[in-house]
Amino acid sequence: MSDSLTGRRILADTVFERISRAIKSGAYGVDERLPTEHALAAEFQVSRPVVRDALQRLRDQGLIYSRRGAGSFVREQGIREPLGFGQMENLSDLQHCYDFRLTIEPEGAAMAALRRTPAAIQKIQTALSLLRDATNRQAHRADADFMFHLAIAQASGNPYFVTAMQALEEHIAVGMRLHGLSLRSTKDGLARVLVEHTDILGAIENSQPEKARELMRDHLKGSRDRLFVPQS
Repeated sequence: MSDSLTGRRILADTVFERISRAIKSGAYGVDERLPTEHALAAEFQVSRPVVRDALQRLRDQGLIYSRRGAGSFVREQGIREPLGFGQMENLSDLQHCYDFRLTIEPEGAAMAALRRTPAAIQKIQTALSLLRDATNRQAHRADADFMFHLAIAQASGNPYFVTAMQALEEHIAVGMRLHGLSLRSTKDGLARVLVEHTDILGAIENSQPEKARELMRDHLKGSRDRLFVPQS
């Protein structure tokens, strides 16, 4: 499979997972129409063919159905998954989110270093490539940042890590957006964090669980401190 086709499949997997999670959590009601392909492509910053691939997988798994000329609609599900976490209401909630991430993501990274597969590494690399492209434009992509961390959880081979990350997605996104703003206001901030992400991937690729754990912990602590610790 060519690199372009592999990248498209990985992006489609990510779009599928996020829409699937939204449907199962009740974010979309039964028979509710999903956004158009154009709107979904803009939301996830992917191409329309990627969105079509994700929608086809959702149809294949019975999560949605299509009406010719009308779009895609949510099919009634059996048991809906609870969101698990309430809405983030203040900075204290954001701090708690970072505390929780610090208990699970370093271990997930260590496990990923032991269990990663070529396909799992490809997913992490794709997210890192998106982050690198944004950094080169002096921008930050919170969606690619989350994709990177979620791909590491998936590489761990432990579905509990994945479920926790998916349930926390909206909470994590708040921190990532704020962190991105702080990086843009700091000289070389975006480039420095790109190096952190690159080093984490390197440790996972090289099967170095202790190093992966340490690098992920340092990365999350750095992100948290840039938001909450006054910089001299």
